[in-house]
Amino acid sequence: MAASVWRAMAGSPVRFLVSTWPWRSLAYVGSTVAVSLGAWVAVVPLLLFPPSLPLIGVPIGALERHRLRLLASDPLRGPHRPISGGALTWARRRVREAATWRELGYAACLLSLLLVLDAGALLALFVCAVLLALPLFVATVPDLVQIQLGTWSVHTVPQAWAAAGLVGVPATLLTLYGLAVLAGAQAGLARWLLAPSSTEMNRQVDELLQSRTRLVNAFEAERRRIERDLHDGAQQHLVLLTMNLGLAEVELAGDSGRAGTLVGEAQQQARMALAAIREQIRGIHPQVLTDFGLAEAVGELAERCPIPVEVDVVLPGRLPPAVESTAYFVVSEALTNVVRHAAADHIRVSGVVAANERLTLTVVDDGQGGADPSLGTGLRGLADRVAVMDGTLQISSPRGGPTTVRIDLPCRYE
Repeated sequence: MAASVWRAMAGSPVRFLVSTWPWRSLAYVGSTVAVSLGAWVAVVPLLLFPPSLPLIGVPIGALERHRLRLLASDPLRGPHRPISGGALTWARRRVREAATWRELGYAACLLSLLLVLDAGALLALFVCAVLLALPLFVATVPDLVQIQLGTWSVHTVPQAWAAAGLVGVPATLLTLYGLAVLAGAQAGLARWLLAPSSTEMNRQVDELLQSRTRLVNAFEAERRRIERDLHDGAQQHLVLLTMNLGLAEVELAGDSGRAGTLVGEAQQQARMALAAIREQIRGIHPQVLTDFGLAEAVGELAERCPIPVEVDVVLPGRLPPAVESTAYFVVSEALTNVVRHAAADHIRVSGVVAANERLTLTVVDDGQGGADPSLGTGLRGLADRVAVMDGTLQISSPRGGPTTVRIDLPCRYE
């Protein structure tokens, strides 16, 4: 963002002066002095415990990354790894990180060189403000204002206006430009020392990928647990209930009352509840997907679909469970959308794994088209599900059809 400050200065001088950059630069330089003085107040007590001095840069670095927003809209990411444990564990690991020592170097600059430069810049700006206000001082307290500018003495109001115009205005403009240059250079130094290095950025990306993989696997495991509990718990109870109701119906068959009829109706309702639970279990995680893989599971979806579905999914082996589950539910949702909205007569599902170990699945229907992800959450949900696996989803659905849903997922064979 420092380059943006300098680009603003290199453009129109008038546009730069009437923009927010001079005020933002002044706020940045002024707050630097305040932070430096506050840091000195915090450092002095730490001299009683020297081992803690290397860590003084950590809070200063965090504050400086936040303060950079005065000159940049995008926040600067921290370079440190999250640490769980007590204060001693935190301090021990922080000392071992290169970012801590870079922050310490920046803190040393902040407490010495930057403090002197920024204080000098503010002092120069104060002198410029005094020169600009010179006519007011001379007009109000002429006896107290006796200024000698080289061989030029200022005693009267016209002389004060001349001094303010000939000296104060150019000096103020130069000071404002110098203030912006100083702010931009300091922001560049802060970004150089306080931003994560390429190694740290790669480490953070790897940690995010590992965290996302753990979340996906945990979600998949939880879904399978729910499916197993429904299958082994509620479904078995309903099966036993249905059997008992059937026996009761047989025992009451000769009764002239309505007991047998009511038991028969209860048995029918239990069968309907059992069928509904089985459908929900299949929707949570179909057993065929676990036992036989994606190709067989897609074939089962095609058999249950009321619209004719042509399946051409050829996979040389089993895919990771998370990939299979994501692909299966995308195909399932796509088929459901076709049945509900497309008014199609035929659907084709094709899938293949390319040499770069990426799974490509395509669902094409000859319906009326017009599918728009922005008009509902269903298609956006598919895109989000695929994005979690670092994949892509493309939808082509012109008015009049055909509609093509294509997903691309990274995968490795088990």
